[in-house]
Amino acid sequence: MNVTQLLIDHGLIILFLVVAGESAGVPIPGETALIAAGVLSSQGYYPLADVIAVAAAAAIIGDNAGYWIGRKGGRALLERTPVIKDYFERVLPPAERFFDRHGPKAVFIARFVSVLRVTSAWVAGISRMHWWKFLIWNAAGGIAWAALVAVIAYEFGRTVADAVGRYGLYGAIAVLIVLAVAFIVFRILRRHKNSENAN
Repeated sequence: MNVTQLLIDHGLIILFLVVAGESAGVPIPGETALIAAGVLSSQGYYPLADVIAVAAAAAIIGDNAGYWIGRKGGRALLERTPVIKDYFERVLPPAERFFDRHGPKAVFIARFVSVLRVTSAWVAGISRMHWWKFLIWNAAGGIAWAALVAVIAYEFGRTVADAVGRYGLYGAIAVLIVLAVAFIVFRILRRHKNSENAN
């Protein structure tokens, strides 16, 4: 069985496991798995609603697992790690104050940032953010992230498929180039705006 066939036959299970693992703190490509599932959905392999539901459920469950790992064992682990111990003792009080004041926003936004997606649940748990607050904002972020990324990937996959159907391989390459340029321009403009705000 090749990789493509494996994704087609068991894609939603793989999507759940990868997204849940990333959300719990394992550095694996959860968003890439969601994008792949969205593209496959555009080709008729899965209903888009199923992709969104599976990814959102995996994000919520994985994040809650990460939260409780951080809350129950994270402090003890970091306090016993020689290299991190001193740094952890200095950083923890500000982190707790930050999550006390901005926890809901941080948890929601973290879902859309690759590095934070892996670490935010642990940090929220270690900082002892109230669980019900974490749950509500984590669920909101997980659902919004799953829907947004899946729909964009679905539309992207459909656009590429339409280009191939109408214009052949060259049409698909042209669409990919246009999308890549648009993405690069967006990143440059956002970086420029952030540097202006910092000044």
